Amino acid sequence: MARVAITGASGLLGGNLAAELVAAGHRVVAIRRAGSQIGHLDDLPIEWIDAELRSTAAMTRAFAGADCVFHCAAAVSVQRAVTPEMVETNVTGTANVIDAVIAAGVARLVHTSSVVAVGLSTNGQPCDETAAWNFDTQGLVDAYAITKRRAEEVVTAARDRVDAVIVNPTYMFGPRDARPSSGKLIIDVVRRRVPGWTPGYNNFVDVRDVARGMLRAWHRGRRGERYILAGHDMTYGDVMRAIATVAGTKPPRLRVPKPAAWLFGKWGDLVERTGRHPLINSTQIRYAYSDRFRFHSTKATRDLGYTCGPLEPALRDAIDWFRAHGML
Repeated sequence: MARVAITGASGLLGGNLAAELVAAGHRVVAIRRAGSQIGHLDDLPIEWIDAELRSTAAMTRAFAGADCVFHCAAAVSVQRAVTPEMVETNVTGTANVIDAVIAAGVARLVHTSSVVAVGLSTNGQPCDETAAWNFDTQGLVDAYAITKRRAEEVVTAARDRVDAVIVNPTYMFGPRDARPSSGKLIIDVVRRRVPGWTPGYNNFVDVRDVARGMLRAWHRGRRGERYILAGHDMTYGDVMRAIATVAGTKPPRLRVPKPAAWLFGKWGDLVERTGRHPLINSTQIRYAYSDRFRFHSTKATRDLGYTCGPLEPALRDAIDWFRAHGML
């Protein structure tokens, strides 16, 4: 039985990763900020330690004796403009985690990046880990993509100092989404708050498949390598219909006209310029109509033995979890 540490355990991925580690017989320690919502993980024997990403010393103490650190903590936002808070959490925080891992003598770091740090398809075929980052030239760059890319560069630059493996998940669904994060789409579809569907593509995956892939990255990943942990390329319309089918409700029926969506996105841009956080902006609208967000996991399957199952169990278990916790 190993001792492992997690940053960001209160999030969707971190919580499911903790559950997988516990099920595999490992001792889990997780760092948290004061006031973090952790009640949804009360069923797991996690040792919680107060430590923030800005404190290398506190994280070093928390990581002491760990065989592996899984860095899942991140600031997620639809904002287009990079803010100091996003840099502090995603970039500087990652650098601090690396320093703490080294100071604590941890054998391996598994860094959670994202496919937004990889690249977009330019030929209609799913991307692999070698795809050049082109979110800026494709009009799909935002603060999250920029800071996650920079965070991954921090990890890569430290490859001579730390034994790190990088994982790049896609759009995850599943239980334990207390915020909610990606599960907000599920809630909105089930509650019939979504006015219509769009034809753009994304790659959707069961968060528990990603968590199990991360365990495999710990044991089998090659130092300094990145691994896309993907699922299924689907249009937003198709995934909304899948959600509605599992939930037993009606899906959005109308395709949202692009000009109307474009105007809504421009309104969000104006809101963002006032310093507020919009529900959506022009970048998100481009995502909703883009067919270039496609990925595959051939490398992870070959090197790690990564597998992904159908999406429906993730949707079903997420819906059941939301209902059990009064979120639906």
